[in-house]
Amino acid sequence: MINLGIRAHDIKASSLDELVQIIADKGLSSVQLALAKSFPDLNTGLGSLSPGLGIYIGKAFQQKQVEIAVLGCYINMIHPDLVEREKVLERFKEHIRFAKDFGCSVIGTETGNINAKMGFTVDNFQEKPFVDVIESVKELVKEAEKFGVIVGIEAGVNHPVYSPILLKRLLDEVDSNNLQIIFDPVNLLTAENYNHQDEIFREAIELFGDRIIIVHCKDFVIEEGKLKFASPGKGDY
Repeated sequence: MINLGIRAHDIKASSLDELVQIIADKGLSSVQLALAKSFPDLNTGLGSLSPGLGIYIGKAFQQKQVEIAVLGCYINMIHPDLVEREKVLERFKEHIRFAKDFGCSVIGTETGNINAKMGFTVDNFQEKPFVDVIESVKELVKEAEKFGVIVGIEAGVNHPVYSPILLKRLLDEVDSNNLQIIFDPVNLLTAENYNHQDEIFREAIELFGDRIIIVHCKDFVIEEGKLKFASPGKGDY
């Protein structure tokens, strides 16, 4: 049985009720909800979450039989400004503390960027950024263990954890079942390696298939020598 969902911020809606109704009308049973993206006018910064807010939003989804499968809190966990890094880590921890009030047990993020401005850079591929990721993830997972929820990590070529081998190494270094994988296969591909996608995906499944709890489905095309995302079934490969 497939529990098929959507990123809530891919739906245009002017209110919580409208958002939930549109998702339910599409026959979808779950969402990945990034509060700041779906509700840009709502204060979702550090110190803004509460049990009441979580219950209010969670109940709106539950009434339409839609599950909040993942709370998206995509942060730069290795921000070069250590003060800013601590702020975003604390914001993620706040999502951890109140996740169950939303009816959710998974909080998801990617692994950040060595620069303050997110984007591709080979500087991410050095050992130091990866070690910093390990330390940040350990801190988040320690908090998750207290509240019985899961930190979901998503790898990608724009980040320090950019390959199946590094993702497996992260799992081994943190060594906690409160760390699981949000698997987006296309995020591991580039214009240079997409012809080896079967090998890359097979390696991922062999290394940590038993730790994958969410799969992102999308496609891709190669245009002017660059890999670009596409809707499922709309890709060239």
